[in-house]
Amino acid sequence: MAKLLWELWRARMKQADPATAARVPPGQTLTAKWPVLTYGRTPRFDPRTWTFRCFGLVEREVAWTWEEFQTLPRLTVTSDIHCVTRWSKLDNVWEGVPVREILKHVRPRPEATFVMQHADPDYTTNIPLADLLQDDAVLAVKHNGRDLEPDHGGPMRLVVPKLYFWKSAKWLRAFEFLDVNPPGFWEQNGYHMNADPWKEERYSDQETRAMQQMRAEAARKLRDR
Repeated sequence: MAKLLWELWRARMKQADPATAARVPPGQTLTAKWPVLTYGRTPRFDPRTWTFRCFGLVEREVAWTWEEFQTLPRLTVTSDIHCVTRWSKLDNVWEGVPVREILKHVRPRPEATFVMQHADPDYTTNIPLADLLQDDAVLAVKHNGRDLEPDHGGPMRLVVPKLYFWKSAKWLRAFEFLDVNPPGFWEQNGYHMNADPWKEERYSDQETRAMQQMRAEAARKLRDR
C-alpha cells in the first residue's frame, strides 16, 4: 500500500508545475478545499468566558480575555499547510497575533525548551519552543480575510506551517512551558513526536528507540510533579 501511494503521488507531482511540486512534501496531494478533521464535537465559543493562558516555566504567567487578546499586535502571513492524512493546501493567508509577541509578555525561562498546547475540549499536543519562534508561527483569528470558522479552530488556532497540521492546535486555550517533551493526545495514540512533513514523520513506529524512551521518560516526569 505504501508503495502504491508513493507511485500515485509521484505521478501527480510530475503533472504539476515544478515550482508548485517543490512546495509539496512527499506523499501529499494538493487540495483547493480545506477538509474538516476533528476528534469529537466542535466546542462553542463564549467571548465572555474565553481566555488564553501562558503558564509553567515563564517569568510571568499571563491570561488574556478575548477582549484583551483583540488588542495585541497582529500580522498577516501566507503559508502552506500539510495534513498527516496526506493533503496539502497552498497559499493560505493568516491574520493573527505572532507567537513571538506572546513570548515577549511571558518571557520563557532558560530551561523552557518545549511547550504543551492545551485546547478545547481537553486536547493537547507537544511542540518544541524553537518551532514557535519561527517568523510564520501565528495565533490565527482569520483565514483568507475571514474570521476563522469554528470547524477550523475559530475563534483562534495556532499555525506552525513547518510541521504537520495536527501540531497547530485548533481552539487553543493555553501554552504550558516545560523542560521536558511529553506526548500529547495524538502522540499518545500513534502519531510522531516531531511531525516534520518533509521527513514524513507521521507515526510513532517511525521513531528511534531513543526518542521513544525520551517520550516515556518525559511523560513520567510530568506525572510525578
